[in-house]
Amino acid sequence: MRRGALLLGILLALPLAPACAQPLYRWIDQSGQVHVSDQPPPPSARDVEKKAYGGSVVPTREAPYELAKAMKDAPVMLYTSPTCKDACAQARAALNKRGVPFKEISVWNPQTNAELKRVSQSNEVPVLVVGARVQTGFSQSAFDGALDVAGYPKAGILPSRSQAAPAAPQGYVPPSQRAPQPQQAEEPPKPLGPYAPR
Repeated sequence: MRRGALLLGILLALPLAPACAQPLYRWIDQSGQVHVSDQPPPPSARDVEKKAYGGSVVPTREAPYELAKAMKDAPVMLYTSPTCKDACAQARAALNKRGVPFKEISVWNPQTNAELKRVSQSNEVPVLVVGARVQTGFSQSAFDGALDVAGYPKAGILPSRSQAAPAAPQGYVPPSQRAPQPQQAEEPPKPLGPYAPR
């Protein structure tokens, strides 16, 4: 009996589905009363608005479940440097194009250099960290592979992002503006013995 009731419920709901996608009209009549209907308003209506609703999907600002889960289980960090131009820009663009939220860490002083060395066993940037996976250097296929394994939505599913390169860290001085280091004068070699040349 339950199965028959379920089928009947489904059959009754089917004719209603196309109605959800029909446009709704909102207008004000001559007496100032507001009307909302799926029928077009009369010619005397004022302030007519027509809206089409595509089913019962409620818009939300929350991230899709797949993305939210991946962000929780395997957050994405990108290590770059103010002196890294092309490779770091390509890495950032790849994450933005795929729509993946990420935290960018600028490596420029002893503390951030030590963190990079601890994370990647290298001083090379860019470095992508996805959860426990670490990718040194930019490679589109390696980036995609790390994101796929972590469960991030495939390319083209999420809207693109436009996260820009971080501003230069406070206290950072570009190499071209640094004062040259004074060189220490080399000590002359000590004589090797009484018979060494003078």
